[in-house]
Amino acid sequence: MPLDTRTRVRAWSEAALDLPPPFRAIALREMGDAFARATAVAASEGAGTLVHVGRFDLAELAVVLEPDEALRSARRMIYAGMAALADALAAFAPPEKPIAIRWPDAIVIDGRLVGGGRLGWPSDADEDAPPPWLVFAAVIRTVAIGELEPGVRPLATALAEEGFFDPNSGRLIESFARHLMVAIDAWQQDGFAEVARGYLSRLLPEPGARRQIDQNGDLLLRHAGGAVERRVLLPTLGAPSWLDTATGAPRR
Repeated sequence: MPLDTRTRVRAWSEAALDLPPPFRAIALREMGDAFARATAVAASEGAGTLVHVGRFDLAELAVVLEPDEALRSARRMIYAGMAALADALAAFAPPEKPIAIRWPDAIVIDGRLVGGGRLGWPSDADEDAPPPWLVFAAVIRTVAIGELEPGVRPLATALAEEGFFDPNSGRLIESFARHLMVAIDAWQQDGFAEVARGYLSRLLPEPGARRQIDQNGDLLLRHAGGAVERRVLLPTLGAPSWLDTATGAPRR
């Protein structure tokens, strides 16, 4: 990686984010864990708290939310967060660069993994009541380092390798915050169907199947002939498909 790239991205890590209300930023140093910190402070800091980590190779964030519906349906926030993440990436992508979501939580660019999102909530929360908080977190690989150099890991990639105009962690996090606000406002004003449309438009295609999201967040695939396949959301949220738990970064 060229020295000037690292210097430019490191310089951002010390700068304040330009976030819309009601977001409030908490910055962690390079070895921090945004998801762990956000879940630890969610009850005391409240909705709008956005934790981010100052790394040169990853954009890492976690935001605290306080939904007003029962946990079993509020988990659909994973779809709002993922749609906002994909839209934020699209704002910096080269023309016609294919950005897609692999159900339910992974972002792929040109078919290669670049990162994803995850959702957390209190372990003792009641399924039938609004949870005290949710945390949506995301990690996106911005710069390839080491064995992820082009051609070495053909199933993984980074924004800089894909020609993104500005693979800057700060600008991406700011863009995500704005797109998340748009998604949440649409959910509140027009219902979840508007969020579902945005998410499903980014979902990797499955020929011959019509997709919809059930009230509890399960993905329903309606195949020709009337057969309905249900993909259950809840078990997937405990083990994000894109996450390397040893490193806290997207899989390589």
